[in-house]
Amino acid sequence: MSSPTHVFNVEMTCEGCSGAVERVLNRLKGQGVNEVTISLPEQRVLVNSSLSADQLLEQAQRRKASHKVDRQPSQDGRDALDASR
Repeated sequence: MSSPTHVFNVEMTCEGCSGAVERVLNRLKGQGVNEVTISLPEQRVLVNSSLSADQLLEQAQRRKASHKVDRQPSQDGRDALDASR
């Protein structure tokens, strides 16, 4: 069974911002996160993970990721969740 891909809209204004988001999520590799793909132009982050979107948001917030994050429905059609920091 493959892990779902969660899609997040993240306000990122520069490569420093996208790098910070990437570092936070890459720390979770081996703990449920399989792959992280970031598009700065689209301000979108895709996370292939066995963790839920709520768990990913909680970890990002714990690690002081201060970017506004909105979750889009995942590819399996789950409801959207908004979280601002």
